[in-house]
Amino acid sequence: MYPARALRVILEPNLSSARRTTVCIKPASNFQGASIYVERAGQLHLVVSEAEGAQPHHVSCFSAHTPQRVALFLQASPQRDISCRVASFRYELLSSQSTASPDFKKMALVKAMCRPCDNVELLMAICSSDFVVKGSIRNVSHDSENHMSQVDVSVHKVYRQKNSIFQQDEASGEWRGPIQTLLQCKVKKGGGDFLFTGNEHFGEAWLGCAPRFKDFMFIYWAARERGANPCEFQLS
Repeated sequence: MYPARALRVILEPNLSSARRTTVCIKPASNFQGASIYVERAGQLHLVVSEAEGAQPHHVSCFSAHTPQRVALFLQASPQRDISCRVASFRYELLSSQSTASPDFKKMALVKAMCRPCDNVELLMAICSSDFVVKGSIRNVSHDSENHMSQVDVSVHKVYRQKNSIFQQDEASGEWRGPIQTLLQCKVKKGGGDFLFTGNEHFGEAWLGCAPRFKDFMFIYWAARERGANPCEFQLS
């Protein structure tokens, strides 16, 4: 039975071509006044409650094993007044290759690997990452409550970025940007230049491979001489 006072939202694109897809939903920081359900086989299953939506950094994921478009229901919560409440959210569609289970922390663990990348992973990272930048670490801050760390980067060269996460400071003219990783990775501030790579999730940059730049250069040119580069990387 469908709830009254609900809004049905169809997610795009159509998932008919995907064998297995994980859908992740991140409520906005001001999410309130509704709960989110997913429709499966004519029944509704709770994905995000109003209380969960109010939690910072909360992300809920579920598997979408369906040839049809994913349908969400935003059910309005009972209220005692007529004041305006906004229940906005963002979503991402992830293939089965992106995450092994519908859990965002495990997805982040894949995207923000705590162990150093090997040479093959590094060479693939510069080809397929959402962002590739050369820079140094300005500061590292830790959020124990949400099990996250943020690396503030001074950027010397932007080779690629999907969106404008790394931007130029108007006052100093310096390029900067934040990169997220897991607290368990125990990232510390270190000197020297690094090559930061990774992917974006919900408008945030998540750390992937991050070798020292001099180590990357040695690996890249050695692979290029052997003809083992998976792609041509423009260093200039």
